[in-house]
Amino acid sequence: MPNGLARAAVRFKPSAFVGTFVALMMAAMIVSACGILLETGVRASMPPTRYADAPVVVAADQRAHFVTGSGDSRSESVTPLPDRARIDDSLLAKAGAVPGARTAVADVTFPVRSGAGSVTAHGWGSTAFTGEKLTAGRAPKPGEVVLAAPGASVGERTTLTTADGPRDFRVSGTVKNRQGAPTAWFTDADAVRLSGHPGRVDAVAVLPAKGVTDAVLKARVADAVGDRALVHTGDDRSAAEGAELAYAEELLTGLGGSFGGIATMVAMFTAAGTVALSVGQRAREYALLRAIGTTPRQIRRTIATEALLVAPLAGAVGVLPGIALADWWFGQLKDRGAIPGALDLSVSFIPLVAAIGAAVVTALLSGYLAARRPSRIRPGQALAESSVERLRPGWIRTPLGIAAAVGGCVLAGIASSLTGDDAANVALGIVMLFMLAVALLGPLVARGCAALFGLPLRGAGASASLAAANSRTNARRMASAITPIVLAMAFSSTLVFMHTSEDRVTADQQREGITADHIVTASGAGATPAGVTKAAEAPGVTSAVGLLKTSVLVPVGSGGDRWLESASAQGITGSPRDLAEVQDPGVRTGSMASLGKGEIAVDAKLADSANVKTGERIALRMPDGTKTSPKVVATYDRGMGLSRVTLPSSDLKQHVTSSFSSEIWTKGKATQALTALGTLQDRDAYATAQSTDRAVNAWANGVMAAVLGGFAAIAAANTLVMTVLDRRRELGTLRLIGSTRRQVMRMVRWEALLVTCAGIVIGSAIALATLIPMMNGLTGESPYIPPLLYGSFAGGALALGLAATALPARAALRGSSPSGG
Repeated sequence: MPNGLARAAVRFKPSAFVGTFVALMMAAMIVSACGILLETGVRASMPPTRYADAPVVVAADQRAHFVTGSGDSRSESVTPLPDRARIDDSLLAKAGAVPGARTAVADVTFPVRSGAGSVTAHGWGSTAFTGEKLTAGRAPKPGEVVLAAPGASVGERTTLTTADGPRDFRVSGTVKNRQGAPTAWFTDADAVRLSGHPGRVDAVAVLPAKGVTDAVLKARVADAVGDRALVHTGDDRSAAEGAELAYAEELLTGLGGSFGGIATMVAMFTAAGTVALSVGQRAREYALLRAIGTTPRQIRRTIATEALLVAPLAGAVGVLPGIALADWWFGQLKDRGAIPGALDLSVSFIPLVAAIGAAVVTALLSGYLAARRPSRIRPGQALAESSVERLRPGWIRTPLGIAAAVGGCVLAGIASSLTGDDAANVALGIVMLFMLAVALLGPLVARGCAALFGLPLRGAGASASLAAANSRTNARRMASAITPIVLAMAFSSTLVFMHTSEDRVTADQQREGITADHIVTASGAGATPAGVTKAAEAPGVTSAVGLLKTSVLVPVGSGGDRWLESASAQGITGSPRDLAEVQDPGVRTGSMASLGKGEIAVDAKLADSANVKTGERIALRMPDGTKTSPKVVATYDRGMGLSRVTLPSSDLKQHVTSSFSSEIWTKGKATQALTALGTLQDRDAYATAQSTDRAVNAWANGVMAAVLGGFAAIAAANTLVMTVLDRRRELGTLRLIGSTRRQVMRMVRWEALLVTCAGIVIGSAIALATLIPMMNGLTGESPYIPPLLYGSFAGGALALGLAATALPARAALRGSSPSGG
């Protein structure tokens, strides 16, 4: 009997299940898209480029490992390095001496300058696996170079500027330029010395003897080098080419895991509410079934069968747009350079089956919970409650909802006293707890909103007064409509206004902190020390400072919850006095007037997150992962607009691939001498260019807001349509007692206005409760909410609510008449 009832209900009343189908389909789309991105991040691999013909590669781990705690509380986090980590060149001999190794080659890649141009340099030994052949001349000897550059000829002398300064080299040979960019090859010994990393090499390529397999050679080399390096073969060799793949893994697993987890919870949560609404709307049917002798178990089996008939199909349909969404998202990340172009999207059955399974489990659980009361109470009571809503709050939902609301308030108080990412991480818990409270206390919240927002409606005419009365007496129906609107407003506002707030603070700090008149952005490898000197000696220039821009990793957090945070860093070439002429970082403690070797100045917020003060030493990782503990001599306020870490370039150069300055900041008049050094901009144009770079982060936040907010908006529209169509009899009764269509439609619009306004206000309040402590911790400022942008959010929600009620109400009233025709 239950199976027959379920099949008949789906067959003869499909409209009752359309809303459920749409909600479960959208949930499956979100889950499958995020699952595909997560799987791609976990399985991320791509073929090597430089080491494509080097079967076995020995290289350093391009990730920093940070361990906290010990014993059972020990945890380890992994962070991609900002620059290449290198290995000791003594591993060359160890790798080359293993049985089965034909030869081992030390590989280095570094930039040099030739006049105003940039040249990529290597050791000549690397041609054993890259395949370049001489077109003229011979291999280089000490003091010589082989060039692949237009106009190069054997025997001529050329000046190349390396990390050690300018040097003359004799051109011993030329190579056909296959890479497009000018390239130079030195002897292997010269290359290691000139790279700026003496005694260190990027990697060691090991070529096997005839008949030796890659797996066998890898095992032997791994035994020889021990734990001093990693040994790579196959596609894993791409990890030896830099941290590009590691960054892609971190981004994709973050999107698919962290954001995907939140999105999945929201999707399942919203879908469950829709399923519960659908079951609740058929309370009268279940009451009648109970009245004719149907047992509680049969009612529950009927609802479970309905879920099994609808949910798998909805999930299967939903994974198709989910694949398309993941593919579009992945492609956009590629186009913006966030992930390597050689990385492919990984689509398997696992996230698809998980999405369908999540839809089925959600439908079963939410249907079971919604059916517990109508299946257990007495038939007479069931009939009564199907006509008049039960006013008594649930004894399980209410305490849990109050606990969630209290927890959200407590977390908000805690977050207001935290700084940096600690505040941001706690803020995520705030929005989730408040959303949980709204869902659990939905009927109570709805009654409160109906009472509050209904007060002005009582004096706005009969239709408005009736709308207020309807909202008060049908709080559960109103709550089911409010919740997805709250979701859309809360999550969209939090994600979007987090970026606008950070962008506003960054722009303000740049406006106040950049005192340079002009900034030269060096092309190619960067500006040489001689270039900085040339800028300082240019007519009209009173001060010039070279800045080497990179990032360092700083341990932040407290207690056992600590991790490595990437912080922007600038290495200074020039005197502290000249730096003070072109930058005003807003020094809070200490002084940068004597910033010297082994010393560092840090953004005040970062110092708080790292729990260090002026005069103490801060343990950090340089761009290549090297551990160091410089002394903090100053903290300053404008790190977001400038750089969060400032140190002498001499302390930084040995830990980056290019030791040349990225920018030259000058005070005084712009001259032709400056334009010859790179792209010349005034401070306003420079700030605008930096704003364009931040647009990628804005796009990422916008996409996440669109995914969550768009899903919640569709869910809200779906729920509103379901509630209106379920009221056909009520609307028809109003027509029978003499109400005109215009009066009924006016009542429906007033109800929609009340529901959407309540959702907008509650969602905005949750967003503010999240943003205020978050931005106070991250920036020390209040959140910035652009009025027009917020108005568009609120206006969109309002328009959606009105359209999603007016259109189905008009359809329900079509053809009706006071006589019931």
